[in-house]
Amino acid sequence: MTAFLHQLPFAPIDAVLVVPGLAALLLALIPQYRLGARLNMLASGLTFLFALTLLLERPDPAVSFLFVDDLNVVFVVLGTFVGFTTSIFSASYIGHEIEIGRLKPGYIRFYHGMYQALSFSMNLGLTANNVGLMWVAVELATLTTVLMVGLYRTQAALEAAWKYFILGSVGIALALFGTILIYMAARPVIGEGHDAMVWTTLIANANAFSPELLNVAFVFLMLGYGTKVGLAPLHAWLPDAHAEGPTPISAVLSGLLLNVALYALLRFKMLLAANPLAVAPGPLLVTLGLVSLIFAAFMLYLRRDIKRLFAYSSIEHMGLIAFAFGMGGPLANFAGLLHMTMHSLTKSAIFFAVGQVAQVKGTQKLADIRGLTESHPTLGWSLVVGVAAIAGLPPMGIFTSEFLLVSSTFAREPLLAIPLVAGLLLAFGALVWRLTGIAFGPPSPSVVDAGRRPSMLPLIIHLVLVLIAGLYLPGPLVAWFQNVARMLG
Repeated sequence: MTAFLHQLPFAPIDAVLVVPGLAALLLALIPQYRLGARLNMLASGLTFLFALTLLLERPDPAVSFLFVDDLNVVFVVLGTFVGFTTSIFSASYIGHEIEIGRLKPGYIRFYHGMYQALSFSMNLGLTANNVGLMWVAVELATLTTVLMVGLYRTQAALEAAWKYFILGSVGIALALFGTILIYMAARPVIGEGHDAMVWTTLIANANAFSPELLNVAFVFLMLGYGTKVGLAPLHAWLPDAHAEGPTPISAVLSGLLLNVALYALLRFKMLLAANPLAVAPGPLLVTLGLVSLIFAAFMLYLRRDIKRLFAYSSIEHMGLIAFAFGMGGPLANFAGLLHMTMHSLTKSAIFFAVGQVAQVKGTQKLADIRGLTESHPTLGWSLVVGVAAIAGLPPMGIFTSEFLLVSSTFAREPLLAIPLVAGLLLAFGALVWRLTGIAFGPPSPSVVDAGRRPSMLPLIIHLVLVLIAGLYLPGPLVAWFQNVARMLG
């Protein structure tokens, strides 16, 4: 395999950018839906295969604007996998939306082009060896998702896209100011120019930076990138974007974009940790994580829209992940990585199911979705398994990560474990209550099934992977995550 990689005319790390970049340009010129959908799947599949090769081939950061280490390869492999499976789901889902008249055929090439542009920008953000370039990539990812959220061109969709754009712009502006402060802290030590923004150079010299500038910078970075992560009270764009955009975009928002912003926060957290005089960033992450967890848990009881319900579930779990990384230490960091991976797989699977539910029932209102296990057994029981997984029931992988996090918190900070467990129990109760109505009892009427139905394969693959992770974690994967947990401190 390594010999084959050396024969390629480009490095694998370049391929995870070149393939979606070229595909975005090509798909923007193809108006035919079927051809565009197939090319979208092909490009996403190739990007995922090249991402896997990064496990074997690492570029030298000294000669590239890009770099790969054990931390970002987790995000790249996970993100490209979810992007690939979502493209499979999207192919039939979007076709059905065209058939029932919800989506105009003329928007298809725009949708597929933006899908690959999103993949390009996220991979660039994850592999950039320059904090300024990473900021540009996250901004590009935001703009592409804003455009796709408004794809239906309804008043509600355009309002959601505009809200996302405004709040996202405020967040990214705060992140830009934080990035500038990082450069100002590095300039007296490293000098002016590009080197003062190169990640590998920054981390190597962080102990000599001004701790005061680093402290102020992290506050702005936390607020800026925290907006993209969806942490409360910076979350207001996320429920609207999920509810009004196409369901495949809901899947990639929860499974990909939130993780890219989280990755940026983790990088800067490592930078502060390398300076012994800087304030520890952990307490801020823990606080925002707990606020997000408890706030979202209560909000789950008040939702009336099925996609908004699971949007608040994403806020809850991103809060839990932020809490884990804020706690730090080998066990909590390991739990955070595992939970991030399981959440991405599970939540995207849930949105695959929710998209089909909205199509067969003709609505997203929870009051009008009843008895799925009777009217659509395969879909209904798949959703039951997905919700059981995201609620943290054994033997699914999220149970494992939550158990590790609660155990670590009880051992180190017992008082923090009380609101943590309370938030988890509140969210569990809300999800079980909602699931009972959706899945069981007399079925609500279904609309006529006009044409193709989305593939169940991506949903099943994700849930099987989450189940396997709950029963058995391979030794190499455990060692990999343990190494990343040590890197995070």
